[in-house]
Order: sequence, then C-alpha cells, then structure tokens
Amino acid sequence: MPIEERLLGHSKDIGGGLVVRRVLPAHPRRSVGPFVFFDHFGPITETAQDNHDVRPHPHIGLATVTYLFEGAMMHRDSLGFVQRIEPGAINWMTAGGGIVHSERTPEELRAKTRRLHGLQLWAALPQHDEETAPGFTHAAAESLPEASAPDLTVRVLIGSMFGKRSPVATFAETLYLDVRAAPGSTWVLPAPSPHTERAVYSVDQPLAIDGADVPAHVMAVLAPGAEATISAPEGARYVVIGGAPLDGPRFIWWNFVSSSRERIEQAKTAWSAQQMGKIPGEHEWIPLPDPLRRPG
Repeated sequence: MPIEERLLGHSKDIGGGLVVRRVLPAHPRRSVGPFVFFDHFGPITETAQDNHDVRPHPHIGLATVTYLFEGAMMHRDSLGFVQRIEPGAINWMTAGGGIVHSERTPEELRAKTRRLHGLQLWAALPQHDEETAPGFTHAAAESLPEASAPDLTVRVLIGSMFGKRSPVATFAETLYLDVRAAPGSTWVLPAPSPHTERAVYSVDQPLAIDGADVPAHVMAVLAPGAEATISAPEGARYVVIGGAPLDGPRFIWWNFVSSSRERIEQAKTAWSAQQMGKIPGEHEWIPLPDPLRRPG
C-alpha cells in the first residue's frame, strides 16, 4: 500500500489570532525529505482590524519556503532584501549560520478586507551546509515551469517533474509540486528513486490515493519507491513534497534547526543579546519563548 503514514497536524496560534495547521514536525514522523516543518494558513478573510504581522525573528540551519494561494505578504530580512510575496511565487530564504526576517501585511492592504491562504515549509540544510552564509531567492510565478494533462495542471515549484525543472536552487534533492485537479481527475505520480521520501497534502478537498480516502488537511506520507494513483473526486488543490531523507536527526527549538543542541543554545544566547542582525527600518523583535524550554 503506497500510504505509509497519515499526519493529522494540530492548530497553532502564531500571533494576532492567526491560527495555522501545523502538520510537520509530527510524532513520530519528524520530516519528509528535507522538510522538517509544514504550516498551512488560511484561507481566511482579514479586515482592517486584524494584525497578523510576524515581527522580526531569527532562524539558523534551515531554509524557509513560502508559497501563497491568495493574498500578499511583505518579506524583509537582515540582509536588506525587501520582497513582496504574491500567489504563485516561491520565496526561498537560506538561514544558514543565522538570519532575521519579518513577514508583514503590505501597507496598501492594511485598511482593506483581504484574503490570505498559503503554506510555509522549512527545509533543514545538510549538516555540512548548516552554517552556510545566509541568502534569499525570489522566483516569480512566471518563472516556475508548468505541465498540463487532461483535467490536471502541475506547477514545479522546486525540483523536477515531466522533464521540467524549477529554477530554485537547493542544497539537497528536494521536490515541491502544486497540483490543480479537476473533479474526477486521476494522476499517477511516477515512482521515485528508492530512497526518496514523498507526501501528499490537499489544502481544500478530499483525495483518494490508490483507492484509500485521504481527507483535506491530512498529509499522506507515501511508501518509498512506489508510484501512487491520486484521484480528486470533487476536484482539489494539493501539493506533493519530498526529497532525499535527512543526513541525521535534527533538533528543533522555536525557529532554530540544527544537528547540534549546543548550536541551538548558542543561537538562543545570540538572539537574546540581539547579535544576529538587524532588519533595516524594523524596530520590533520577538523575544525567546520560555527560557526553561529545551530543544526538541
């Protein structure tokens, strides 16, 4: 059977009343390919009274991957990058040895009623790249390849499929697809190399994978090396994620990811002392959580 595990996720308020569905990390499944974190936010309607800004905060040892279906966000970071994120584009931010960023509502939208719907994933960097120099890459929607089949459109956000490759550079084998499926459509997801890990997650409607029902907002982790027949009886928008498995366990504490507990402790000390960089024009910052909490 191609479904190895089902991950239900849980609700998490990340501030200002913005509740996300956090699917990774899960117990006992901590990752799928390089992805150690999977948040699904929205779809929600925001009003002028809502403030879902994410104030400046730090990261190490990972890359954040942001993708929107609806709405807009403004990214700013300690490297000086300022980038509006809109539907269909990929923002890949390499934290490496340390970066600080914020994600806010664009100023011209604050007084308006607006929609927000998207995903944010974290890809853990390979151990030999955990301390790499931080960086930022924006891939505009029109730069990402797309393949069409009857009743199906597949956008290649990261990695390759159907002979098409995303321009987004990664540190390890990584796959991220955005699939729009018409009602009654079926797609046979080709078998990968035996070691590749993959999972399927629908953001709106239920799926069936090799005849087994998978509700919306449930991640189906596929068995390694097997093809999978994905059906969308009511139509669906779903993603396929995965890649090469991690090269060892990772500790996750707040926004820090590392193969070393000691490195996370160093990052905590540096952030408390405000020594991880500043974002031009930003004067707020999110303090560390409860200092008694240990890396997980």
